[in-house]
Amino acid sequence: MKMDSSEKQPAEDNFQGDPTGKQKASGETESSNVQPPPENNTTSQSAGAQEAHTQAEDPSQDKAQAPAASEQVQQQPGGSSDAVEEEEERMGMKKLSEDMYYNYDELYSRPVITADSEIPENLLHLTHSFGYDCGRRANLQLLDERTLAFVAGNQLIFLDVRTKEQRYLRSCSGGGIGTIMAHPSNRYFAVAEKGDQPNIVIYEYPSLRPYRILRGGTGQAYSFVDFNHEGTLLASVGSAPDYMLTLWEWRHEQVMLRCKAFSQDVYRVTFSPDNPGQLTTSGSGHIKFWKMASTFTGLKLQGLLGRFGKTALTDIEGYVELPDGKVVSGSEWGNMLLWDGGLIKVEICRKGGRTCHAGTIQQFALDEGELMTIGSDGAIRGWDFESIDTADCNDDSGLFEIEPMNEMVIGRNVSLSSMVKSCLPDSFIWFAQDSNGGIWKLDLSFSNITQDPECLFSFHAGVIQGMDVSSTSHLMATTTLDRSVRIFDFLAKKELTTSRYKQGGTTLTWAPRLVNPSGGLVVVGFEDGVVRLLELYNPQSLRVVAGRSRYGDAELRLKQAFKPHNAAVTAIAYERNGEILATGSMDCTVFFFTVGDRYDPIGFVTVPGPVQGLEWSPQSHGKNTLLVLCRSGHVVEVQSPDPEAQNHGTTYHISGLPTRNFTFSSIKSHIKEIARRQALKEKKQKEREAQLKKAKEEGLEPTEEELQEVEEEEELPPLYTPDPPSPLCCGFYSLPGAFWLSMIGVEMEGVAQDIEDPLAYSIETAKQKLEMDRMRREAEMRKVERRKMLAELQNQFKQLLEKNQGLPEHVRLHRTVHTHKPIHPKSTPSSRSV
Repeated sequence: MKMDSSEKQPAEDNFQGDPTGKQKASGETESSNVQPPPENNTTSQSAGAQEAHTQAEDPSQDKAQAPAASEQVQQQPGGSSDAVEEEEERMGMKKLSEDMYYNYDELYSRPVITADSEIPENLLHLTHSFGYDCGRRANLQLLDERTLAFVAGNQLIFLDVRTKEQRYLRSCSGGGIGTIMAHPSNRYFAVAEKGDQPNIVIYEYPSLRPYRILRGGTGQAYSFVDFNHEGTLLASVGSAPDYMLTLWEWRHEQVMLRCKAFSQDVYRVTFSPDNPGQLTTSGSGHIKFWKMASTFTGLKLQGLLGRFGKTALTDIEGYVELPDGKVVSGSEWGNMLLWDGGLIKVEICRKGGRTCHAGTIQQFALDEGELMTIGSDGAIRGWDFESIDTADCNDDSGLFEIEPMNEMVIGRNVSLSSMVKSCLPDSFIWFAQDSNGGIWKLDLSFSNITQDPECLFSFHAGVIQGMDVSSTSHLMATTTLDRSVRIFDFLAKKELTTSRYKQGGTTLTWAPRLVNPSGGLVVVGFEDGVVRLLELYNPQSLRVVAGRSRYGDAELRLKQAFKPHNAAVTAIAYERNGEILATGSMDCTVFFFTVGDRYDPIGFVTVPGPVQGLEWSPQSHGKNTLLVLCRSGHVVEVQSPDPEAQNHGTTYHISGLPTRNFTFSSIKSHIKEIARRQALKEKKQKEREAQLKKAKEEGLEPTEEELQEVEEEEELPPLYTPDPPSPLCCGFYSLPGAFWLSMIGVEMEGVAQDIEDPLAYSIETAKQKLEMDRMRREAEMRKVERRKMLAELQNQFKQLLEKNQGLPEHVRLHRTVHTHKPIHPKSTPSSRSV
């Protein structure tokens, strides 16, 4: 396969509003009537069905269900508004009233409460959030000069950067939030959710009232949304499995156009600010350029897939559309790629072949005639826009070298992923999202009076692995794989101190008062098998009323460190008398230590699987035992070792320690069978009593067989034993010799899924579609492999040329081109060297 810049450009993908599920090959068209989206739960409703045509990219394109809008409805501002309204009326579109709002109290998701549990719905109330999803794309939006918005779990959090106060907006789906985006006017913001058939909810700001709801844009979750420059249109792109690109006339909750954006993850979609009707999408191994084009059959969405040519394939996170239609994108290795007409015109690097950034370029920004790049290396660099726009290469390298005009490196442990500019006029202040957990305030004036970067907030980066609260004060300790341990005062709603280490934390427990009366000892397990005892320095100052500490912030100091395991520590627990500490690990061992001024090892036992949790028996139990919950589904009960016992052997392995192993069988099928038989028995008993009563009324005497009728009991079905055992969530002792377990997946019964979509594929069509998807994936994989092979061969050839160039002149190979003349009869072969 020849892969260079001279390869033919692919035919543009032509899509018209709302293609159906029955696809044809490229170049064919199909006409179908599609149904309107479901009605709103308000007094207004969506438009009626409209006729639509489609030209599909390939047979794997997903079906869509929303109506296409007319060309007149989608024309740019400046046309006749009367003509637009007449066309809307002709097409049956109902315009929503500008003062129509939804009721948030009827929309937001509520807790799931077990029936007859008598647990009140408002049992828990969110008071504060320590953190945000810093790894989510574009998860930092500026709504006014002092309010930042970001997603944390199922909540959208509004943070006042001056007072540090928080407000919360709960998602409507209950499945979480996919992405958010502020409207150009800052009067609205979009919340694109997750879940089954999630919605996009447009809220008014600052009232936070739900203004519009966009339905049916994707199947599981939205990955990105963007408003156009005028704020009249909204583009959304879904995540797996459909990757659906949808254009909305959001004020009327109408779908304009939609089609499948790509067959792999799509990271973002944006409108061109200078070229109305042009969009760009990018993601895993691709970038795609789109146009909204008016044709005699209606408005179409034409997609052109970017060709990398000689450049190695790369995921594309950030890009920017230039005023003349070109696009500058980033790459995984840190250079910029200038795209023109679907092809890479030139690759841009720094002098001497150095990369523009040491890592992925996450975002681009055009500001005051300067092109800024934001990198995962924590650097922001400004480049001359004219030089980038007119960049070209005069040799075979394909590179254009340039140095940045301005540069700001935030810090070593900073990984920038997005930035938003202050909405104040003539301001140089930007707010930056740090994937390592921070929110930064940056002055990008690049002058003599430029202020230093200011970290406004710092949170954990990633999932909380361990958390515990002090039994003696209002303090909380947390740890994550971001290699930090943090102490919070949850009443004062502030972080007190942070300690960083070389490995990530995996579990944590606060020592009980019995072990540490001052309440200042935290035991933390790490992913390398190390356990650290951390003492909170001067904790007395933290036990006063929240917010009135007189002695300043706390400090964590290392008291002791030891390494009992060869894999991540997953559980830590103190024995009920505070004399023994047990630690469990992914290496399938449980280690015991004596508790004192110094923790000394007693020994360890092995268990059937990686440790999920440890639970000591309470004081009310006669025996002192440890319940070991394994991730493999096994449970082991271990008797507490003697803390006075001395280990004089060659190993710390404890042999002969009394243990009990548990495996489980499900009795759910037995319970259901017994209930079924009991119901059947009661039914037959009622029928028998009715027959006897009827016979008595008719004067007939029942026979002895009828009076003594006894049915033989059938044998119950065998007990179901999960194989492999079902994973354990948690467990605890109840009565002596008994314990409770929470398990996942024991005898799960599947629920039949109904087919509600009238345009759903038939069995044969679905099978053919799966086959086409498989063939396309295989073709894509072969293309990727061949491109990698070609890149490796090019690299090897380049190395050989460099090696040959370094050889002495008399042994160096010289490049020659040979031409051969055809051999004629009665002549000898000849050649000429050029």
